[in-house]
Amino acid sequence: MRLAMLGGTFDPVHLGHLRSAVELHEALALDRVHLIPAKAPPLRGEPSVAPSQRLALLRLGIGDTPGLVADDRELSRVGPSYSADTLASLREEWGDGARLVMALGHDAFLRLAEWHSPQRLFELAHLVVVDRPDHQAALPAALRELIAGRESEDVESLMARPAGGLLRLRLPSRMAISATALRERLADGRSIRYLLPEAVERHIIANGLYRPDRDCT
Repeated sequence: MRLAMLGGTFDPVHLGHLRSAVELHEALALDRVHLIPAKAPPLRGEPSVAPSQRLALLRLGIGDTPGLVADDRELSRVGPSYSADTLASLREEWGDGARLVMALGHDAFLRLAEWHSPQRLFELAHLVVVDRPDHQAALPAALRELIAGRESEDVESLMARPAGGLLRLRLPSRMAISATALRERLADGRSIRYLLPEAVERHIIANGLYRPDRDCT
């Protein structure tokens, strides 16, 4: 089995998230991509809406897309949403021989050395860094040390073993859509059409999500 974890707040899920998941599925010849909403991300502020609503939006966004799975395993966990714990759960579920990948954007990758147990991530999975058009910063020294000797040149060399490697991947679409900008547009009453799936937009509007006067607790 080849499977990937694509985590995030999905606050809200948008076409950039979903198109990246589809292209990741194709580029790595994956069986499944688990899109996993974080309940309490340690390195960013509290998400704007409740976890149950973000999961509902994610399920609507995925719909019947082959190979994509809305995975709620972090939402039932007590405490911060540490990626190492999520990968350990996936590894236990799919076995030692599965090719397990954690995909993340370049912006998150730059802070990898600050994550909880960053070395453990490589013990459990490969890391695939998805290039973003608006993030081209140089790597911090601690990050260069963390990834030294781990980089693979292509997908097949990465997948030769179950975990431990790093691959930088440029996806075809590279959609620079920002969830922050979407929330700002919603708060201002501006259009979000064509930035996220229609089913997600309908749910957001029908439930009054991301309005500044809404209690999101």
